[in-house]
Amino acid sequence: MARGTRDSKDTKGKKGDKREKREKRPLRKKKCKFCLDRVTFLDYKDERRLRRFMTDRGKIAPRRITGTCAKHQRMLAMAVKRARLIALVPYVREYYR
Repeated sequence: MARGTRDSKDTKGKKGDKREKREKRPLRKKKCKFCLDRVTFLDYKDERRLRRFMTDRGKIAPRRITGTCAKHQRMLAMAVKRARLIALVPYVREYYR
C-alpha cells in the first residue's frame, strides 16, 4: 500500500468517523423568563437577578444558553453594563485559579 492512501478497511467501523450522521432529536425551546414574568424594565440595581444571566467569569451569557428573547437580551446587556459601571457587578473575576 502506498504512503498516504487509506485502505477501505481502515475507515469502516470507527466510531469517530465524521461521515456518519448522528440522529438529532429536536430541542425544547427555552422560554424567556422575563416574558413569563411580564417584565417591562430591567433594573440595573437588581444585582441578584443580573448575576443569574452572567457566567462565572463575569461575562453576559448568550441567548441560546439563557433562553431570553432578543428584546430582553438587549435590556439585560444594558443593565449589566450599567451595573458594571457603578461597580455592582464585576467586569471579570479577580483570579482564575
